[in-house]
Formats: sequence, C-alpha cells, structure tokens
Amino acid sequence: MSKQGSPVASLAVVVIGRNEGARLTGCLNSLNALKQAFEGFEVIYVDSNSSDDSITRARSDGARVLVLPPGPTTAARGRNLGWRASHATFVLFLDGDTVLHPSFVAAALEQFQDPQTAVVWGHRRELAPRASVYNRVLDLDWIYAPGVSQFCGGDALMRRDVLLEIGGYDETLIAGEEPEMCHRMTSLGYRIMHIDCPMTEHDLAITSFHQYWKRAMRAGFAYASVSERLRGSKSPLWRSETRRNLVQSITMLTAPLLAIILSLVLRSFLPVAVMTFCVLLLILRTARRCSWKCPGDQLTAFLYAGHSHLQQIPILFGQLKFYRERHGEHQLIEYKEVTR
Repeated sequence: MSKQGSPVASLAVVVIGRNEGARLTGCLNSLNALKQAFEGFEVIYVDSNSSDDSITRARSDGARVLVLPPGPTTAARGRNLGWRASHATFVLFLDGDTVLHPSFVAAALEQFQDPQTAVVWGHRRELAPRASVYNRVLDLDWIYAPGVSQFCGGDALMRRDVLLEIGGYDETLIAGEEPEMCHRMTSLGYRIMHIDCPMTEHDLAITSFHQYWKRAMRAGFAYASVSERLRGSKSPLWRSETRRNLVQSITMLTAPLLAIILSLVLRSFLPVAVMTFCVLLLILRTARRCSWKCPGDQLTAFLYAGHSHLQQIPILFGQLKFYRERHGEHQLIEYKEVTR
C-alpha cells in the first residue's frame, strides 16, 4: 500500500542509460516525489557500458546500479536485467535522458483497475524543443492520440506479472523492442493504454544532421527487423510502413535526378521548377494534415512535414542495413554524443 492510500503494493523504476552524464542526474532527481509516495519503492539503474561518470552519478543519487554483462549493448537487455532484479507489482521504465512528470504515475495507476491493461504510457515531449531545428520537428514525433494503442515507447508503466508471463523484451532486437513486446501482449488479450497526461520530458540533444540521419536510420532498422520478425503472425506489425517507405524513398531519390536530366535534355529549367513546385505542394498538404500536433504554429507544422518526407531516405538506409546484416550480429546505432 502506498503512503497516499493507493492500492499499489510496490513500484520499481528501471532506468537504462549509456553515457547520459548530467541527463541521468536530472532523470533520477525527478523520481524524488515517488520515494515519498510509496512504501515499496526502488530505483534500479542499468548501465550499458558507459565511458562517462554515469555509474558514479547513479550511486550518489541512491539508485541500485546494475551493469550490463558482456554481450550486445541493447535497451532490451538493459530493461530485462532491471525488471528481473525487482520484486515490485509495477515497473516504470525510463530512459536515462528523460525527466518524469510528477502526475504521471498516479494517473497511470488508475488504468490498472482493468485487469486486462498491461501497459500505460502518456505524453513524452522534448525538454528543449527550440534548442535545434531537429529537436523542434522531432518533438512532434512523440505526439499520438490518446486511447488504446498498438504499442508504447521506452517510457511506460507495466505490470510485472505480465512481463513474467511473456518473458520480457526480445533481447535479439537492437531497436523496436517495445512494439514487438506489446504485440505479444495484445496477442494474449492484454491492452496497451495511451493516456492524455504528461509523462516525461526527453533530452533528444540532436544538433547536427549526422545525428538526425543516424536516428532515422535506427527507425528504419526497427521497422525492418520487427516487420520481418512478425511476418507470419495474424496481425503483422509495420509491414505497410516498410513498403510505403520503399516507394516514397525511391521516389524522392529518383525524381530530382530525372528532373535534372530532363532539364538538361530540353535545355530548360521548367522540369526542375515543376518538380520543386510539386514537392512544395506535397509538404504543404502534409503540414495541413499534421497541424493538429502544433495548433497555431504553421512554421513548425511546415518543418515537420518536410521532415516526415526527408526522413524516408535514411529510414530506407536503415532497412537496407538490417537486410544486409540480418544473419550477423547487429551493432547498436547510436546518435547521442557523450556528455560529461
């Protein structure tokens, strides 16, 4: 029983991180209110072979520290190590670059009155959306309509007994492990709930196109690996997304080249102008469709629309990377820079 009278027996927070530095301190400090609210409460930090002072920071903030054993450095392995070391009724998973909103846990716990609810997640938003144009547009990637969902992200509150039942995260995946696990949960009749409540603020810390490209590549790798894994299931996940990405990315790569060739052959700038005009119309149409994510902010909607099309190219490269390495050992695709 919690100190505030909640029906929760106990709560464990599993934080995973790799070279998060000061971001990890911010994450752990945001858990202080929970320490006062629950009698059965513990914080477990799982470090994925950091080269910075993350372990020292975690211990100084009172977290129980576990170090990922030798092997692939993946979020799935880290989260499994963390929740299996806990004995709580519920497990809150957080990434080390997030800050927990104080109202999320109480709001999420109400959803577990339904025994079929296995996972609850809320809104993740960027901590500094104006720090770079990349943060600005990727902040909107986190926005989903509330209600029953197919999957959650890395931050979520889960029933530990359901984790035990399904065996936790698939440790062979280097990305897309949450949707794959949620797919197994929903296949057993459990429900994934996305609630209209602030959950975490995230420090994406993307300041360069190189980081942006690698992050999109990781998304493509996740699409390919999960869709391939679930190819023969009754409700395959991300099959349509992978096919759509193939068509869109090939179109984006070939259309400019064809327009340039045609302009050279005709000795006219008209083909390039027509292509540019069509691209602009496409972006404006997409901006109008996604304007609900940032009402009143037309510039951000326009930038986000451009991003939604541009990212298809690195997503394709991520898919190709998966198929090229599908029979070997996959390496983690990292886009974060080491902080001190």
